[in-house]
Formats: sequence, structure tokens, C-alpha cells
Amino acid sequence: MPLTPEQRRFLEDRRFAVLGTTNPSGSPQLTVMWYLVDDDEVVFNTRAGRAKDINLKRDPRVSLLVMSDDGYRYLRIDGKVRTITDQATAQNDIRRLALRYYGDAARVEKAMRDTFSKQERISYRLPTTRVDDHE
Repeated sequence: MPLTPEQRRFLEDRRFAVLGTTNPSGSPQLTVMWYLVDDDEVVFNTRAGRAKDINLKRDPRVSLLVMSDDGYRYLRIDGKVRTITDQATAQNDIRRLALRYYGDAARVEKAMRDTFSKQERISYRLPTTRVDDHE
């Protein structure tokens, strides 16, 4: 099921998401994330070796929560992520995410040069087929 126009507008506003994965012990692991909407998928990205990367290798199921600034509206997207380890794609995705959140091309280029390009990056794509919309 594709996003409604209202859901798409909500997600396309610059907000932070909280990503939930499952630790090996079964406990939840939550991370504040940058994200972007690409067609009917949500894209997020991380440095290889972080807890979410390890958790998602074992179990690709996630919940991603995006809230309004006042906290009264939120969307939760549940599903299985598709992992992309191709470095050209992952580096391009982190560049797009940095531009979305930094909003300053010079700052993005500095972050790419000084940090992101030196890291092994992983992108994840979460289909927007299971969306729980609360107002």
C-alpha cells in the first residue's frame, strides 16, 4: 500500500526518526536516525559495525517512528529492511541524507571528506507497506 499524499508530506518534512531493532538478548535497541523518503521506501544509513548493523544482519525486522514536533502526530512504519552494502550507493545515500539534514552544501562536502568517505557505510530501505498513522 503506497503512502497517502498526507503521509508523504509528513515524512518529507525534515524530522528525526527513532529506529527500533532487536538485540541478541531480545531487548529493544533504539536509535535516533536521519531518513528520507524515496518512492515508497524509507532510506536510512549507518556506519558498518554499529549495534543496528549487527542487529539487522541477524534480524531485518524494524519499527521506525517519526513524530511531529509537538508529539501529537506520528507515523510508525514496520517491516523488513533491504540492506545495501554497495559503497557507491551507500555513500550517495549518506550524502543525500546529510544534505537533507545539514541543508548546507559546504558542510556536507566537509562531512563527506572528513568523515563519511572514510567509513564503510550501509544503507537500508524500508518499504512503506505497513504504516500506522496517529493524529
